[in-house]
Amino acid sequence: MSFLEIENAVKQFGGLRAVDDVSFSLERGEIVGLLGPNGSGKTTLINLISGALPATSGDIRLNGMQLTGLRRDRIARAGVARTFQLVRILPSLSLMENVMITAVFGRNTHWGDDAKRVAMDALDMVGLSARATAAAGDLTYIDQKRLELARALAAEPEILLLDEWLAGLNPTELSEGVALIRKLHQGGLTILMVEHIIDAVRALCPRVVVMNSGQLIADEATDAALSDPKVISAYLGGDVDA
Repeated sequence: MSFLEIENAVKQFGGLRAVDDVSFSLERGEIVGLLGPNGSGKTTLINLISGALPATSGDIRLNGMQLTGLRRDRIARAGVARTFQLVRILPSLSLMENVMITAVFGRNTHWGDDAKRVAMDALDMVGLSARATAAAGDLTYIDQKRLELARALAAEPEILLLDEWLAGLNPTELSEGVALIRKLHQGGLTILMVEHIIDAVRALCPRVVVMNSGQLIADEATDAALSDPKVISAYLGGDVDA
């Protein structure tokens, strides 16, 4: 039994199958890239795993526990945390207050000083602990992304879903972001990351799964996938000679 198992996942919006019979699995401790052109169904699949959207059909299991059909809070309690393409923070609250929310409602329930400790540890991990009392609304975009990652980490997840978390970073920030994700992975966290920055994918992910038009078109070693004619065709359009 694999750690995360996705079997025949389908998400239908009217006549559109945004996720079309997708199956793959992750072992505990893996870091895997989820690739594909815009509109390929990557974020929809992340939404199915995290419970943000209900699956039309199929099964998603984490460590043998059926996630399909559960409320998103139950899925969070099971150990799933995520970031979003569009940053979602509470601007009127402090950084500490933003992160304490997930310390309370994440996989383990923390209250009072214990919740503050977990939140501070998460802020420290992303380099924001010195600004714990600052208002989240005063952060730059890049620091808002760091805050969102801290919120996910404060949930103490078993699996972290990153939806283009590295997007919009300058070269120095990108290098720091790659190093941070590598550190989280080396600490034992299982990570599934949607990403368009191929250099970051090569640096972090030995394996990728690739989607196009809702379907899985590749699941293989990163270098092999990035030279796969089907993958090249999906990104560039048209036919690519084998």
